[in-house]
Amino acid sequence: MEVNAVFQGGGVKAIGLAGAVCEAERRKIVFGNMAGTSSGSIIAALLSAGYTGKEMRKIIIETPFTSFLKKSPLFRIKGIGPAARLFIKKGLFSGDLLEMWIYGLLADRNIRTFGDLPPGKLRIIASDITDGKLLVLPGDIARYGIDPNRFTIAKAIRMSTSIPYFFDPVVLRRKFDRRTKPKSFAEQFVYIVDGGILSNFPLWLFDEEKERPTLGFQLVGRGKEDETHRIIGPLTMFQALFSTMMEAHDERYIEESNSVRTIKIPSAGVHATQFEIKPEQSLELFEAGVRAADKFFRNFSLVGYHERFGYPPAAKDKRVIRF
Repeated sequence: MEVNAVFQGGGVKAIGLAGAVCEAERRKIVFGNMAGTSSGSIIAALLSAGYTGKEMRKIIIETPFTSFLKKSPLFRIKGIGPAARLFIKKGLFSGDLLEMWIYGLLADRNIRTFGDLPPGKLRIIASDITDGKLLVLPGDIARYGIDPNRFTIAKAIRMSTSIPYFFDPVVLRRKFDRRTKPKSFAEQFVYIVDGGILSNFPLWLFDEEKERPTLGFQLVGRGKEDETHRIIGPLTMFQALFSTMMEAHDERYIEESNSVRTIKIPSAGVHATQFEIKPEQSLELFEAGVRAADKFFRNFSLVGYHERFGYPPAAKDKRVIRF
């Protein structure tokens, strides 16, 4: 069976998404078009480049996620350093190492730009907080004068994973229009951050496509319930604020009508920004995804799906479903 897939964002917890993918592939599920927000965009991109769930498992085990959080010596000064970095760069960490990491993985499969994939194969959600607009990449990057086909997938992921105040925002210069009055220097730039601010689970993206079912891969549950945020100043307050924002996405109500197409993956007590996650925790989260997908597919009804969301246009007899 071929499906479209939408992957929710959830920081480090996206490891569970990879586990669910692995189980789906074991059940002969083939992925058509894919979309994702934040860390969900990483899973979607790797799938679109040809990586399997088992290969993603190996990548997860071998990747020290704390390596994405390196700072320059100046910003390591206790107390002053992080505050100074937030003021100057608008984030605690650059996000450049994360972008380089995903660029390398995709380049290993000869995939670098969206033009290297079939049209519509991959869509990534980001947030333009300057103009207050949702971005569906690559298409919406054209509004900044950038060719969607030449736009690198790694940069799109860098945008989508930029958790506010955790990673630096991606700054773009507006497209110059001779017909409009030139803006001031500051007004020429826009700031792009985590897509989860506006749509962390864009299950709606493929609603117009009836040729194949759309399945959502959602992360549910918060981190350890007995953990609290210790707020002792502006910096820790910002960290607590946006950590709470990311966790709260997992608690959003998913309409009953979408439950038949949503695989709900427990977070296994892992926080979105828990980059110091231990290998055994990673495997536990991965296996939670495997179990969640197994439970979903044991109860999934293709007929029930099409009765609720419509049949493929080519299916003259509704009892015969072609993909």
